[in-house]
Amino acid sequence: MFQGNLSGVTEFNLAGLTDKPGLQLPLFLLFLGINVVTVVGNLSMITLILFSSQLHTPMYYFLSSLSFIDLCQSIVIIPKMLVNFVTVKNIISYAECMTQFCFFATFTIAECHMLAVMAYDRYVAICNPLLYNAVMSFQVCSWMIFGAYVMAFVGATTQTVFMLKVHFCKANVINDYFCDLSPLLEISCSDTFINEVLALCFSVFNIFIPTLTILSSYIFIIASILRIKSTEGRSKAFSTCSSHISAVAIFFGSLAFMYLQPSSVSSMDQRKVSSVFYTIVVPMLNPLIYSLRNKDVKVALNKFLERIFSCEQN
Repeated sequence: MFQGNLSGVTEFNLAGLTDKPGLQLPLFLLFLGINVVTVVGNLSMITLILFSSQLHTPMYYFLSSLSFIDLCQSIVIIPKMLVNFVTVKNIISYAECMTQFCFFATFTIAECHMLAVMAYDRYVAICNPLLYNAVMSFQVCSWMIFGAYVMAFVGATTQTVFMLKVHFCKANVINDYFCDLSPLLEISCSDTFINEVLALCFSVFNIFIPTLTILSSYIFIIASILRIKSTEGRSKAFSTCSSHISAVAIFFGSLAFMYLQPSSVSSMDQRKVSSVFYTIVVPMLNPLIYSLRNKDVKVALNKFLERIFSCEQN
């Protein structure tokens, strides 16, 4: 895959989040804790959905897929980041850098479309409840998840192939804590016009289209909720969407700030902070949001723990 590297650079130096030595250990401990919470939280969510029959519904089928994406995203980014906090030179080889970029782009795009799929699922559940089982059948759900992964794979692979055509000369310091598109293009010594246009097109498609799907779904959802006469009914309908709304707001807010504003408007340090949210913080928050604000998950978790304790006692 990396035979197209015609650059003089065989490795890169990651600048990291900060160059202040006094912050390296505190940041290492902070992100180590975040990594533990992320891995445990997402693995727990996947396991709980897998072994709890009451959660075998389209909504939680999508949620388990989202947890898998978040888990993979954290594995791609955080381990190398932690190593960089405790080493003098934050070196990453060219092959490792391109691989990290490819997987990072894959899971980021997949999360965009998975959140849109989940919004459509809530739209069908609230606006067409009688047709829900027919519309959101297991086959349809599987195809929707497969489609999200296909779009992610195509988008990430295309951008990676064109990134392999970019030449890097003497400059090899990536002003970021992982191999992202913008800092890589900044240190290139060849024309990156095609890469920038391609990145803009994919960013618009993978952010704008899912955002439009989510907004359209929630416009119809809100209209349906407002037609419910009882306060209890409105509260119950809205509670099924509140977790998803929170996850969408954090993820797409930071993602839009990162990729949809001109580079002249924001500094690289601002982009680092924004990227921390959707690459590290969001994968940690998603299982917490869906567990703490979801009654079904709480009930299933209690039953799951009761089964485990009863088995241990026997």
